[in-house]
Amino acid sequence: MLTEVQAGPYTVRGISVGGVYTSLQVPELDVVLDAGIPIRSFAGTDRIFLSHAHPDHASGLGSLMGIRRLLGKGEPQVFLPAEIEAPIREALGVLTRLHHTSMDVRTVPMLPGDVQPLGQGLHVRAFRTHHPVPSLGYQFIRRVSKLRPEFLGLPPQEIAQRRRAGENLLTEVDHLELAYATDTLARVLETEPSLFDSRVLILEATFVDPKRPVQDARDRAHLHLDELIAQADRFHNEAIVLMHFSQSLGPQEVHALIRERLPPTLAERVRVFAPESGRWFG
Repeated sequence: MLTEVQAGPYTVRGISVGGVYTSLQVPELDVVLDAGIPIRSFAGTDRIFLSHAHPDHASGLGSLMGIRRLLGKGEPQVFLPAEIEAPIREALGVLTRLHHTSMDVRTVPMLPGDVQPLGQGLHVRAFRTHHPVPSLGYQFIRRVSKLRPEFLGLPPQEIAQRRRAGENLLTEVDHLELAYATDTLARVLETEPSLFDSRVLILEATFVDPKRPVQDARDRAHLHLDELIAQADRFHNEAIVLMHFSQSLGPQEVHALIRERLPPTLAERVRVFAPESGRWFG
């Protein structure tokens, strides 16, 4: 069963267990984040963002393409770190030959700092995450036009007259809507401080057990809950979705530990991306 949480104006649904599978969908943005498992209901989404090529984040891509073919869908856009574009295309080429059906995608290679328009004022900016393989996080930005501050006091008639005369009275303002950062050292919070100000932040928290030292997480290039608690007052997000938990704990244990350990001001904004009860899927 899929996990689903509401984070501000966005729905985050899917599955995530560290080292096993991660694939999330945000329907309001029409995006899929990673493809570590092929989820049938995600196959209709035309924009897929790969953080990196580890199997638990990318191995379901071919199967997802197969489901799309059954649905009669065309080539999706796959945004991915530029360094892995060629190997991903090569892997899909092998699957095309094996299955005798096209696995073609429109790859959009990105480097840290690159910005791509997604339509209707939505853009995505890639940023570097810190993992042993090439990896990226993604910040989704809503770009809107507003009247320049120096013109705010003008009467409407004068504003209209200036516009007719061809004067540019507008400036573009970026709203940081949703950021996705997974499989990364906590250093990402220093190299990408805008994460603290994104309206919604989806962030890995692989290790939540206080019995596991922070160094264990760092040795594996992942985040420990202790590292987030230490910076709790820096998070200005409306909602934070923690995900990618280690399977060494059951879902209920993850919920309990996060509830117990987070300071109240942070806990009230955190959404735990794990089933409320039972076992991990599969």
